[in-house]
Amino acid sequence: MAVRILHAADFHLDSPYASLSEEKARERRREGRDLLMELAALANAEKCRVVLLSGDLFDSSASYFETQETLSKMLSEIKGEVFIAPGNHDYYSSRSPYAFMELPENVHIFRSPQPRYFDIPELGVRVWGAGFTSTVCDSVLSGFRAGKSDLIELMTLHADLNGGRYDPITEDDIAASGLSYLALGHVHTFSGIKKAGSTYYAYPGCPEGRGFDETGPKGVIIGSVGKNSADLSFVPLAKRQYEIRSVDLTGSTDALASVIASVGSGDPMNVVRIVLSGEFSGNIDCGAIERALEGRFYSLQVKDKTIPARGLWDGIDEESLKGLFLKRIKEGFESAKSDDEREKYLLAARYGVAALEDREGWRP
Repeated sequence: MAVRILHAADFHLDSPYASLSEEKARERRREGRDLLMELAALANAEKCRVVLLSGDLFDSSASYFETQETLSKMLSEIKGEVFIAPGNHDYYSSRSPYAFMELPENVHIFRSPQPRYFDIPELGVRVWGAGFTSTVCDSVLSGFRAGKSDLIELMTLHADLNGGRYDPITEDDIAASGLSYLALGHVHTFSGIKKAGSTYYAYPGCPEGRGFDETGPKGVIIGSVGKNSADLSFVPLAKRQYEIRSVDLTGSTDALASVIASVGSGDPMNVVRIVLSGEFSGNIDCGAIERALEGRFYSLQVKDKTIPARGLWDGIDEESLKGLFLKRIKEGFESAKSDDEREKYLLAARYGVAALEDREGWRP
């Protein structure tokens, strides 16, 4: 006997999307609400009898009423039983969105950091869970043991395998739990389907990326879980992806032309950061490159991480204003403590030398 499940986490609804324009940030929040309805349709199409939502559905307690309404509608359209384990961003309290939402009878929220369970006798399933009640949580799984029964024992939990303040857990805890499947949230990248002892577990990651620390395909986990078995797969769901692309400017004399040749027609659905790398001694105007590529991507950032070709420091030993200038700039570059700081010194070297040599177009 097995049960079909859908496992999702870390929606972070109503995120600020600070790196995007105000207009695009609003659009991305609307797309997050649309994603909820797509997830409900997917759960029903896949005949999922249990839906496990492992926390951080909201980015904070300051969610829009429209978002709460959409989430309620999505939950009511799911034909299976839904279990929510609030996380550190959407922890349960008297002021959390969950306390005000009208939830259908098929939705169960774990309101306590102590493990509780719901039985679904007709499915032969017991679903455990626990929820954050503040921004931090002690280990829920430490010392936990599921009951010895013939039931399929599931658990939804917002927890951190890396330790720390957000419900730290270990693989030893998972192995000792006696669970059939542990549905985790908190980590925003799909972990793969893993196993500790006889317990299968996974992080689905977030269903939509929100920044350049959340690149690549995003989605949910769907499949079947038995008492001692699991047949689960990652299902991509994101409408847009965040991408980081590198363009090596070594040997180039024209940064813009090299970038255009590298990116081609672009991808208007995705949010992209182009990182300029390699050795390059010419002038780089990241803003001009972004404007030249406008429309090829949903949103574009260009970052200059090139290092100066040796020619940039030519003249550093001269007894001249240029030599003195280059000495000071190189000292700062070599002692800089961050990439951003080094980038400022490189720009100063390029523009400064060009200005001192009275070259045309030196102004940034």
